[in-house]
Amino acid sequence: MNFIDFAFFFYTFVGLYMISLFIFIYLSVGKAVFSYPKGKPEPVSIIVPCYNEGAHIGATIESLLRLDYPKHMIEIIVVDDKSKDNSADVVREYVKKYPNVKLIVNQKNSGGAAEPTNIGIKAAQHAYIAVTDADSTPDSDALIKMIGFLQQDASVGAVTCSVLAKNPHTFIQKLQAIEYAVIAFNRKLLDAVDSVYVTPGPFALYRKSALVEVGLFDTKNMTQDIEIVWRLLSHGYKARMCLAARVYSETPRKFTAWFKQRIRWNIGGTQTLIRYKNMMFRKGMLGLFVIPFFSFSLFLGVMGIAIFTYLWSRRFIVSYLSTKYSLYASTAVVRMSDLSFAPSILNFFGALLFLLGIWLTFFSLISMQQTKLRHANVFNVLFYLIFYLTIQPFIMITALYKLAWGRYSW
Repeated sequence: MNFIDFAFFFYTFVGLYMISLFIFIYLSVGKAVFSYPKGKPEPVSIIVPCYNEGAHIGATIESLLRLDYPKHMIEIIVVDDKSKDNSADVVREYVKKYPNVKLIVNQKNSGGAAEPTNIGIKAAQHAYIAVTDADSTPDSDALIKMIGFLQQDASVGAVTCSVLAKNPHTFIQKLQAIEYAVIAFNRKLLDAVDSVYVTPGPFALYRKSALVEVGLFDTKNMTQDIEIVWRLLSHGYKARMCLAARVYSETPRKFTAWFKQRIRWNIGGTQTLIRYKNMMFRKGMLGLFVIPFFSFSLFLGVMGIAIFTYLWSRRFIVSYLSTKYSLYASTAVVRMSDLSFAPSILNFFGALLFLLGIWLTFFSLISMQQTKLRHANVFNVLFYLIFYLTIQPFIMITALYKLAWGRYSW
């Protein structure tokens, strides 16, 4: 077995291992994935970092005001990061009408969501902190479904929920809608093994004392919602996932905006991995599972595209030289004895990995009740698996290049 064969077997083994892991976890928990501890209303401060979201911030505030939660127990703090549009003016209209809505305008633009979030946390009056993006709208029952995780276990420092795409219209948005639903379902399966590693910005709930203890959000990380969870885990806290609670987030409408967003995500993920690399195989599930799992998830695609490129390049070069030699030597380019229709073990494992990927995707969508939507038709799912995911390694390579040369910004 040569190195390429070994690399391919390693690639398929890890892929099959991950898929098998999710299957066995689901078999052990079943429909309990949608269960959550019953909570009771307690005061919560909701922080909304905002920058140039004049078109969406109003809808976000209204969705927070519609939460099935006692209004006197909710404090909404919008922190405007020195927007260039009318975001602050829109929020001021709500401040006039609702006493529990507050506005803080940062003195200068920080270039990210972490600093305005930290400003809001420091101004918050309550022991529980919810953070939501300025373009996201949680379901009315999201908060009450999530808070029980914090109330029933003092070791839980953060709770996330199902992040789904809001009103997908363009083709790239429909593919993201599939991706978001699959990620949400798989994240809940990771919750069963204490391995939730991110609390996405659209809507997350935290214990304020835990955030203060670990030093709040990292203003230098491009994905502060990943880094904060790893920091909480390194301090002995747990992160939980409430699959039954949902929030709907705006997604990039065009490929270029999507590509830029994913580069930022990959840069931030790599920054986090570099920062916590010394905790590999230490600090409980963070080092024993989260860091190895996240590492493979982040870089497995790069390995796959490298193998694919090598194999096809080698085949092209060999075919070109063979054809050229045959023409010069006046011999047959292809003989029947050279043709082989016997399936190889490499092809078998590759096909098995792809078929299991299709099954897991559809199973996740069915479980999340997303197959009734137009974006989850068979063509879109196959395009998502074949082409959409194939682009990810190129995004990772671009992100690594930008990170290495410091050519990145929010």
